[in-house]
Amino acid sequence: MNERKQLVVKYAHQLFIEKGYQATSIQDILDYSGISKGTFYNYFSSKSELLKAVFLSTQVKFEKERNELLIGQNLADIEIFIKQSELQMHSNKSNKLFSLYEEVMISNDTELKNFITHAKFQHIHWLSKRFLDIFGEEKKPYILDCAILYSGMMHQTIHFNALAKEPDFNPTEIIRYCVDRIKTIFEDVSQSNVQLLEPDLIKQWLPECYTQQDFNTALLHSANDLKKMILKLCQDDERERVKNLKLIHFIQEEFLQNSDTRIFLIESALLSLNSNPKLKNTLELSEFEKIIANN
Repeated sequence: MNERKQLVVKYAHQLFIEKGYQATSIQDILDYSGISKGTFYNYFSSKSELLKAVFLSTQVKFEKERNELLIGQNLADIEIFIKQSELQMHSNKSNKLFSLYEEVMISNDTELKNFITHAKFQHIHWLSKRFLDIFGEEKKPYILDCAILYSGMMHQTIHFNALAKEPDFNPTEIIRYCVDRIKTIFEDVSQSNVQLLEPDLIKQWLPECYTQQDFNTALLHSANDLKKMILKLCQDDERERVKNLKLIHFIQEEFLQNSDTRIFLIESALLSLNSNPKLKNTLELSEFEKIIANN
């Protein structure tokens, strides 16, 4: 997206927040952003397409920051998940996403409604992946059910606490409350072996983006395993340990944060990792390279 188009998205977002999506006309957007009608329609086919661009712009920024919280961390650490949830709550609040979502869902715009539904599927998929990280493979049969329960619990608890406690609303308290509840639910459904939805159903909901999200998760898991191996093999050589950990950190950042991944730099970093005789023939490095090669 070119710089001028990004500015139009930014200005439109401000207007949607101030006036509401329905009350903002295309003429308002033209006047506020200083572009002609021809330029507007060169960028967007309609006002609803512009709203989609607003949602996507905030989502890209948020996902980048959310992925950064995982780099170098233990994926099973529930405190990292809580930080990611806090980040999402802050993003939703600062961008007034809930009010914009509500406007869409009471509108007659079927295309926009489908867009929001798709975004909800993406969120459920992310929750499912993170719950698998945290609670382990043995809980996989209940992952999708619990992701849906957690999402609904969070949404309604936030809504009613905000009504009751404004301005003393404490997002972190609610996140921790819901996380504690979902821990209990996981134990209950796994002990009773109760499953409503098959976890792989998400593949039918999100066929076009499943592969990329799968890659991101696989990369994070493999990098985590490789780092553990480096800490074990290079415990007596701090310089080599730090060097190799930085190389893995760089590769993760290059894939997760850059839309245009610099493959030649990735290959150079992998060559450096292979130059260490202790790491060269390890299963962990081989798996890490295989995931990257198959992307």
